[in-house]
Amino acid sequence: MRKILTTLAALAGRIPLTGVLCAIASLAALALPAGLVHAQGLFSPAITVNGRVITQFELEQRTQLLRILNAPGDPAKLAREGLIEDRLKQQEIDAIALEIPPEDVENGIVQFAARANLPPDELIKALEQNGVSRETLRDFVEMQIAWREFVGTRFGNRARPSESEINRALGQGGAGNGIQVLLSELIIPVTPQTLDQVEALADEISKVTSYDAFSAAATQYSASDTRNNGGRMNWLPISNLPPALQPVILALNPGEVTAPLTLPNAVALFQMRGIRESGTSAPRYASIEYAAYYIAGGRSPEALSTAAGIASRVDTCNDLYGIAKGQPETVLDRETKKPGEIPRDIALELAKLDPGEISTALTRSNGQTLVFLMLCSRTSEFAEDASRQDIANALIDQRLNAFSKSYLEQLRADSVIIEK
Repeated sequence: MRKILTTLAALAGRIPLTGVLCAIASLAALALPAGLVHAQGLFSPAITVNGRVITQFELEQRTQLLRILNAPGDPAKLAREGLIEDRLKQQEIDAIALEIPPEDVENGIVQFAARANLPPDELIKALEQNGVSRETLRDFVEMQIAWREFVGTRFGNRARPSESEINRALGQGGAGNGIQVLLSELIIPVTPQTLDQVEALADEISKVTSYDAFSAAATQYSASDTRNNGGRMNWLPISNLPPALQPVILALNPGEVTAPLTLPNAVALFQMRGIRESGTSAPRYASIEYAAYYIAGGRSPEALSTAAGIASRVDTCNDLYGIAKGQPETVLDRETKKPGEIPRDIALELAKLDPGEISTALTRSNGQTLVFLMLCSRTSEFAEDASRQDIANALIDQRLNAFSKSYLEQLRADSVIIEK
């Protein structure tokens, strides 16, 4: 019995193992004295919900079930709230005459038991030995199945994602609260002839603590497109930045500047202006796809004009094949790489882009070749091996849960609940 109840508690996964064992050790003490229950009236109404009765017996049964499963919070309070919701759910289920076949309920119990690695009979026996009847478990499982069917029937069409929503989800997966940073950047081009001067200048700028002083330096010296805004960038998820740079940025206090960072043909500095948690998923990318089209002339007016003309004609990376048609293969690179494998200067530019956006901040060949850089897509870690149907199902479940919660809140607000 101890083994079975430990497995049930582990199913809930809500408290440490030592807490589970303590709960099991004291479980017998939690059983309600029979005389007390009868004195209060075993089947007397404890709550009515729009005229539908919840008995004292149902409350005690649900409370004991939640205790055994180690549900987080006060089991008695959770039982009251859960049974009130069940009555609200039942009135909606009855309104459309939805019935769940007995075999579906039995299958639900089997699945419930399987999560605890127990045969159904052993699960039921363990519950009964601790005061929870088979009917209580059956009602609990049947309501879950019925409400899932109801929500799917009522909101299924509205929950179905579009193809573009699935595409976005494939590139925006992740877990946990997302950290975002507000940075200013300064990218100083380097040639063999200017290396010493640039290193000395970058070393001086790295000692700056004033936002205005860094902004002025970015306006004067930076080759990045952000120089027109004093180097100021928009909020970025920290996970967009190259993996090696993330801890360097997170170590900064507001106003502090990184030590000079060496890039191909440039030196970069970043100033921290702010940090926050977004409260949304933090993307962690398995791979990033990008394209680089090379234009002779570096940052000359002619090369920049050519880049502007191409930008007006392309919307996706695929469009660049038409631009490069008839030219040597070396004029266009298209890569799919893990974040840590991407050259740092390219990774920094990609961090600022959404799919389909471009950057013309980089050069190659000692500044003689302009890089027309476009972000094609990002693939999140969780989505790397997921099919489109997997993603669609996940989005549907997420939306149905939101519809369910909202609808229950509406039902609760419109109901008459009398607690004894």
